[in-house]
Amino acid sequence: MSLDSIRSGGRPRAVARIVVGVLVVAVVAYSYALRIAADDGNPFDFFGYFTNQTSTLTALVLIVVGGLGLARRSVPRVVTLAWAIGAACLVVVAVVYNGLVPGTGSAPPWVSVTLHVVFPALVVVDVATAPDRPRLAWHQLWWVLPYPLVWITVVLVRGATDGWVPYGFLLPERGLASLALHVVGILTLLLLAAAGVWALGRRGSSRPLSS
Repeated sequence: MSLDSIRSGGRPRAVARIVVGVLVVAVVAYSYALRIAADDGNPFDFFGYFTNQTSTLTALVLIVVGGLGLARRSVPRVVTLAWAIGAACLVVVAVVYNGLVPGTGSAPPWVSVTLHVVFPALVVVDVATAPDRPRLAWHQLWWVLPYPLVWITVVLVRGATDGWVPYGFLLPERGLASLALHVVGILTLLLLAAAGVWALGRRGSSRPLSS
């Protein structure tokens, strides 16, 4: 990603990324504080939710990207990759929550809307319209898989040992076939989302690929 492309993004967009990132971290922290107040503040449970993990990590990436933009510095390749992966994972967050488990969870409705609708939409719009959006080679698409695979593995192990899972469709008692179907479905959705993010990043740009 070239320095000229970072500069072309403009100071307002860089500031907006930082503000959105900070606000999302604050929303997640507020939601966690509510859980602590309800005597249910186990961090392994709270951050076991893919939404809470992905929202926090992607918000931090946005803050870094915004800070680099303000400093007129190029975005390192690893940050560019994390930015694209975060966007793809947020698409999955939005689709799975609104399609499979709408209205669930103990968070206030406005928190759920912020994390499952507003934030994913803002990140995707940013990737689609920013002059400095992540532009990645197709052979890097597989990098979207390790993080969700680790998350799924940990969740399935926890479900089989201490009985805790973040989402009902991952309960062990649903059977191996159901678990396999949902896991394959989520990973397929993730790859499709990543392909869309990669395509948006490459659209209408002559900038060199991050490789």
